[in-house]
Amino acid sequence: MEMARYIYSILKSQLSIMWSWGFHNPRSLPNNEGIIFKVQGFKHKGYVSVVYNEGKDLFDVILYNHPMATKSKTEGVYFDMLVEVIDGLVEKTTDYESRVKQEYSYMF
Repeated sequence: MEMARYIYSILKSQLSIMWSWGFHNPRSLPNNEGIIFKVQGFKHKGYVSVVYNEGKDLFDVILYNHPMATKSKTEGVYFDMLVEVIDGLVEKTTDYESRVKQEYSYMF
């Protein structure tokens, strides 16, 4: 639980980015390994886990499709790059700004 709280505090340091993923349902991984949460990003919809690799003092980011099949794994992420790496995997597209405008514009 302690590691999950630490990772959550890193993600919350850039709260608006974290919320842009549709971040919800965070849970601690067994054995204090990290955190898992659900996202609804432009690039990935499903689960993301962030696992602490104690031997390297780095994080691994794993994306899961439904039903919890591993889609991709990014290893060796430094804590200060964690939000940026997850954002690139879950949300950021090459046409990100136009997609945001299209998704969230209201027609009057």
